[in-house]
Amino acid sequence: PSMPEDIKEEIQAEPEQIVNPYEVQAGQDGINYAKLVESFGSEYITPEQIARIEKLTKRKSHRFLRRGLFFSHRDLDVILNNYEQGNPFYLYTGRGPSSDSLHLGHLVPFVFTKYLQDAFNVPLVIQMTDDEKFFWKNLTLAETHRLLRENTKDIIACGFDISKTFIFSDIDYVGTMYPNICKLQKAFTFNQVRSSFGFDPAKGEEFHSGKVAFPAIQAAPSFSNSFPFMFGDRYDIPCLIPCAIDQDPYFRLTRDAAPRLGYPKPALIHSKFFPALEGSKTKMSASVETSAIYVTDTAKRIKEKIMKHAFSGGQTTLEEHRLKGANVDIDVAYQYLTFFLEDDAQLEHVRQEYSAGRMLTSEVKQMLIDAVAPIVEQ
Repeated sequence: PSMPEDIKEEIQAEPEQIVNPYEVQAGQDGINYAKLVESFGSEYITPEQIARIEKLTKRKSHRFLRRGLFFSHRDLDVILNNYEQGNPFYLYTGRGPSSDSLHLGHLVPFVFTKYLQDAFNVPLVIQMTDDEKFFWKNLTLAETHRLLRENTKDIIACGFDISKTFIFSDIDYVGTMYPNICKLQKAFTFNQVRSSFGFDPAKGEEFHSGKVAFPAIQAAPSFSNSFPFMFGDRYDIPCLIPCAIDQDPYFRLTRDAAPRLGYPKPALIHSKFFPALEGSKTKMSASVETSAIYVTDTAKRIKEKIMKHAFSGGQTTLEEHRLKGANVDIDVAYQYLTFFLEDDAQLEHVRQEYSAGRMLTSEVKQMLIDAVAPIVEQ
């Protein structure tokens, strides 16, 4: 028998999951990370790898690792083997400056990268892609450069080791990286770039050569000889890239090209998305002010945003909430606490009490305000 029309329409209307650096669209039930790991071909971080990191660094692993917020990787064991053998590696992460300040979602990779730098005592390069935002956003080069300076202040405030950290603008530094950019642009085919990033002129989006050429610029810092003042003429020092999983397509291309260029493949460690205040199906957006908490928000504004806009997994009435409890899987205040509440036992207590209805949404939101305000102030 044929499928009923109403069911067919419902299936057709269900949003397809799309995850790439320029578009993140959740499916019906939010982001399916298992599907991403399968389609991207990455691997889950295992408890054994976390235990190994703790043993090698002689410190407790970061809460983002313990709680599976950084959950997937490529070649993490290669980096750990390297470190165990006394060989160097470096960290590489970045930021595309498109807003005047960072929001909490932007902070996630930097907070984690700070932990990695401290734990492994290694150099770090931070790429500021002012060129990328000129290509993709309706911004002038002067404006992207201004935003870069503002964003760099927020990044410096994360507390990186200034003797081991290099923060650079693509526009300012591109000359030094240009030999590697040329090699990568020759190695990346047009069809590879188009399919990896979902470029489709048929969608009506602007499609120009800057977008096609840019992936090689983001790939170039993966190779140590892009930084001769840090690593001399060495081209064999591997890097580890902490990033949100939507950035993976850049480095799939890079990893494919690296052996052909005689370079080690970059290793990656992927985070889940930081949900928007209005719900956990997407990531925060810098273009929707109430979807995010910014590091420039006042304590009063933070409280107002959390109390008014944070999506609740609690029930509609007090009586019903006491009876059924909250759904913490969709409750944004609880989800944020998994990122920012350090104490594992306290977080588990909140999960149990809130799920059972013994704790109210207002109490959980207040806990979040208390946890976030000092971080933003810092």
